[in-house]
Order: sequence, then C-alpha cells, then structure tokens
Amino acid sequence: MSSTQTGDRLLHGLGYARVASKWGWFVALGAVLVVAGVLALGDVVAFTLVSVIFIGAMLIVGGISQIIHALMTKTWGGFTLNTVMGVLSVVAGLVIMGEPVQGSVILTLFLLAAILVGGVMRMIVAVRHRELQGWWLILLGGIVSVIVSLMLYATLPWSGLWILGTLIAIELLIQGFTWLRFGLSLRRMARMA
Repeated sequence: MSSTQTGDRLLHGLGYARVASKWGWFVALGAVLVVAGVLALGDVVAFTLVSVIFIGAMLIVGGISQIIHALMTKTWGGFTLNTVMGVLSVVAGLVIMGEPVQGSVILTLFLLAAILVGGVMRMIVAVRHRELQGWWLILLGGIVSVIVSLMLYATLPWSGLWILGTLIAIELLIQGFTWLRFGLSLRRMARMA
C-alpha cells in the first residue's frame, strides 16, 4: 500500500478528513498552551494565586447559578438544600478570593487528601491482585503518592503557594505538546493524501 493510499485511508476511514486542513489551528493552540505553561513555571506562586482567584470566581458563579436554579424550581423537594449549597459556594468563593494565600493552602490540602487517598487505594488494589504481572508497579505508584502527599503536607503552608501553580503549568505544557504533536500529525496525513 502506498503512502498516498495510507494517507487517504487514515483521513477518510478514521474521520480526519474534515480537520486535516485545519492542522495549523491545532499547532497554534499547542504553541499558546506551551507558552502559557512556560510563563506559569516562571512564577508559580503568582500563577497559584491567580488560579485560586479564578477558582473562587467559579465558586461564586456556580453558587449564584445554584441559588437561581433553586428559586426557579421551588416546588422541587431539594429547594432548601440547593439554596444552602449555593450560598455556601458563594461564601467560599468570596473567602477564597479575599484571601488567596490561605485559599491556596486550603485547596492544596484538598489536593493532598486526594493524592493520599488515591495512593492508598492503588496500594490496596496492588496487594489484592498480586497474581497479576507488574502488580508491584501499582504498589510502587501508590507508595510514591502517599510519600509525596505526606512530604507536601509537612511543608505546608509553603507548598500551598507553589504546588497548584506548578501542577497547572505542567498540565499546560503536556496539553500544549500534545496538541502540537496532533496538529503536526494531521499535517503529515494531509500531505500524504
């Protein structure tokens, strides 16, 4: 099979024909995300604080939406609970936005709890499935997660100032490189067709 036939099969058979000509947009998106990730790594503390303020704003928007929803559906049995949850979301958003440094520590605590629980769960799964090949890698991953969460907890409140910004920056870089690679792959497929 020639490269042209392979390109045609990939483009049309897998549904890439419509987006292959737009490969440049994917590359541009990837480049923007990589630049954002690099800028975020340049000052992770500032990026953490900006992220916390953004999360606070989203809590406010979500809380207001929930209150409006509760008022619009008063006859539904969950009116009181929805209203209370909406008010709590608004208050939490205002508190986080008013004190982003303390908000970053609180959000870091939630993150560390999730990492710790995830690590413990992976360790349990690994031990319960020792008959599977590579079970020890799952166990090792769980142990690393538990150790990382405990180390970051031990360094609070300082870790609260950089961990969120660092994780978001890394995510931006990974997404950026992923979209760059995807766009360049589409470009190659379009050329082969």
